[in-house]
Amino acid sequence: MKAGKSNSTGLERRNYKWCYLFLLPSLLIFLLFYLSPILTVIATSFTKWDGFNKPVFIGLKNYMDLFHSKTFLISLKNLLAWSVIAATLHVGFGVLMAFILYAKPKGWKFTRVVFMVPNVISAAAWAMIYKFIFNDDMGILNNLIRRFHPDFHVQWFFQSPYAFWAVTCTWIFYAVIVTLIVLNDLMAVPEEVMEAARVDGATSWQLTRHIMLPLCRNAIGTGVICSITSRIAMYEQIRLTTAGGPGDDTMNIPLILVNSISDMKYGYANANGMVMFALGLIILAAVNYIFRMNDSIY
Repeated sequence: MKAGKSNSTGLERRNYKWCYLFLLPSLLIFLLFYLSPILTVIATSFTKWDGFNKPVFIGLKNYMDLFHSKTFLISLKNLLAWSVIAATLHVGFGVLMAFILYAKPKGWKFTRVVFMVPNVISAAAWAMIYKFIFNDDMGILNNLIRRFHPDFHVQWFFQSPYAFWAVTCTWIFYAVIVTLIVLNDLMAVPEEVMEAARVDGATSWQLTRHIMLPLCRNAIGTGVICSITSRIAMYEQIRLTTAGGPGDDTMNIPLILVNSISDMKYGYANANGMVMFALGLIILAAVNYIFRMNDSIY
């Protein structure tokens, strides 16, 4: 018995050595291209650095300047508003489309094509499409409104408070990722569970409310994380439409970061990046807690 156990242990050790050997390239890539830049960003966020000269340590000054900046505080307010919209309307729309496609009503294939195909277009392309739609002179929206109100003129992307909502429109229906994640979980719901509920007299609404939605909890939570983190990192839609204006009405953290890099303020830009990183971790922890994503569903 001891000899057999010893041979088994030796075989496991040899297998572990091969595992470590195969993991080594991935580990080196992670250390070189991910961990090293992250550590550099953390270190230089406490410095004054123009990207050429040696960084000068200034402690928490970059972070203090950030939180005393009116532009940065407005960007946080915008992020909070966009996060609430993303977690409710955006994710809600994606979940609704998942349930529609799962139910396969009449015309569901056409609905799938109409919904899925536009989502293949990049965010930057969508921004340019909406910039044309909301154009005051040639835009479809204003020309349609002027059929009923001839004197109507609104520069949607360049007038407050319309600019915030115009930017929101460029992504709020861009929910295919949420739909695919939730639809995948819906298709994995055991048919035995659904059949047992039907035998007990459950209605379609009761099946949705008490069985399907709870079983899709993790998928919906993942959709919320994807949606809100996308709002934290949102750049193309704003840069190509409003550039943060009018004033700072549509300003966000990535735009401040890029502007800081353009001004050769790399330490300040990296402090912005660290705030984005921290916000992402906070949102991840909060959504995990709210949706109890670490708990077993079944």
